[in-house]
Amino acid sequence: MAAYTPLKFYFDQRLAERLSRLIERHDSHFNSKSFIAYVAKNVEDKELKARVDVIATALQNHLPADYERALSILLQILGPENETEEGMFTNGYFLMPVAYFVEKYGHHHFHASMLALMEITKRHTSEYAIRPYLELDTDRAIAYLQSWITDSNPHVRRLVSEGTRPRLPWAKRIEPLQNDPGYNLHLLEQLLDDPSAYVQKSVANHINDLTKDHPQLVINWLETCLADRRQVNERIIKHGLRTLIKQEENKAVQLLARVNGFVKQRKEEKSR
Repeated sequence: MAAYTPLKFYFDQRLAERLSRLIERHDSHFNSKSFIAYVAKNVEDKELKARVDVIATALQNHLPADYERALSILLQILGPENETEEGMFTNGYFLMPVAYFVEKYGHHHFHASMLALMEITKRHTSEYAIRPYLELDTDRAIAYLQSWITDSNPHVRRLVSEGTRPRLPWAKRIEPLQNDPGYNLHLLEQLLDDPSAYVQKSVANHINDLTKDHPQLVINWLETCLADRRQVNERIIKHGLRTLIKQEENKAVQLLARVNGFVKQRKEEKSR
């Protein structure tokens, strides 16, 4: 069995060399020698996020000054889409500085950046990089996410849920969403019966996040969804209510029983 290597050590001179080889194919003016030297000098003794920042800064310093020109080059090095529901932080780790480049430098190019994040998330993930855009212009960002709910790619649909999670681990809280969970519920409502297990897990974790701050609101919302006979996945609801169930919150326990009964009835109706 190979020895475990902490993720931070992938963000070093070797990654700079890999990115340089990819970028050179699309930017004949890219100074690989300078780029690699900058990264090698500045990543030493730094932790993961700081190393990613070093590489994103090096990209900013060595790509064209025009953001959209630089972004178009980076989009050409993304590689094929990830056709599985795993590997974002293993096979796709090399794109983390690209996502951070968009997160850090793209705020004045909202449309181009949002479309870039959609493409990046098909290979790596944009769940962290999208959050400053949600804070910068919540309604505008939500409009993009709304249009992505029906995307055929599960990674894009997962971004709708994961990128807006109130308590996403290692991520800054998004104040507008924290203050108005209606944004979250409106997006999640259309993902309650998503066919992808990968998306289902995100939706359930998102619901569980919301129950920690707005338990009664979440229960009322789910009851309304059931009353409207909206399609729901019982695994999402069970996992999403896990904190309240563990606390033996009576309304959550009753709601889960209703969900199980609702799903059973739906299956019986389909079998007739």
